[in-house]
Amino acid sequence: MLQGGTAELRMTDSEFRMFCELIKSRCGLHFDEDSRFIVEKRLARRVEECGLGSFASYHLLLRDHSAGDEEFSNVVDTLTTNETYFFREYGQLRALMDEIVPDLRERRRAQGIETPISIWSAGCASGEEPYTLVMMAKEAGLDVGKDLRIYASDISKGMLQRCRRGLYRDASFRETNAHIRDRYFIKKDGQTRICDDVKMHVDFVQLNLLDRDKIALLGSMDVILCRNVIIYFDLATKQRVIETFHDKLKPGGYLLLGHSESLINISSAFELKHLTRDLVYRRPVPGEEREDPWHAIAGRTAAEISRGEGRG
Repeated sequence: MLQGGTAELRMTDSEFRMFCELIKSRCGLHFDEDSRFIVEKRLARRVEECGLGSFASYHLLLRDHSAGDEEFSNVVDTLTTNETYFFREYGQLRALMDEIVPDLRERRRAQGIETPISIWSAGCASGEEPYTLVMMAKEAGLDVGKDLRIYASDISKGMLQRCRRGLYRDASFRETNAHIRDRYFIKKDGQTRICDDVKMHVDFVQLNLLDRDKIALLGSMDVILCRNVIIYFDLATKQRVIETFHDKLKPGGYLLLGHSESLINISSAFELKHLTRDLVYRRPVPGEEREDPWHAIAGRTAAEISRGEGRG
């Protein structure tokens, strides 16, 4: 039964397909038959909260851009897991600060470029990742705002509101040491808030990773972090998003994915960069391209897929 005693809603096969197609077309999220129970259960809750009596009525609401755009943000929140925490996959972030940022700074000095390094946290959820980057940069002695600038985006208005409030529960600090908590957070009325000196250095924007027109308004980036996001996409959508990232990165720029994610079967446009602490992807610099075993495999696999011969 749904809350309030209303009859339990059941999603028909055609309704499930319609919702999956709508969600995929709007934001790229992919749900298959194995996810049907979760989709049905969670959307039923939204149907009730909107005061509607059927999935068909709710689908019509979402299709109406004049009325359904804000509600679609609620759908994304409802169907995705935004579980994250400060200093997640710390080894990769350490590689960013210890190896990638110095490499980019050295290249810029050699070219006489004085503008800040630009870093984009794509799919930032509740903000722990971009705020972690600010704290790590400060700990490394960098002048945030002058040496680097940090941008963060998410499709969810609700998540971005949480980012801007900067209030976090204990679960967000599972990998945060006492020194960092004491220096960059304030405890007040039983809550933990990020200090203004960190918050001020992140520019947040609502952004759909499939909206190339809006993404085009962003400047070129030196580093893009999109960690544990593309796992929600099917292959075609992953390829589309990765192509967008390639276009937004400057030559020599870096792409950092989650440790469970890979560009195998997706793109051969990047080279695999072996760092001391991690493996990351890099947009090649013209004239400095190099072949490696991973790149050769990725190229062959991508070619097979484009010919319809790939095995997935």
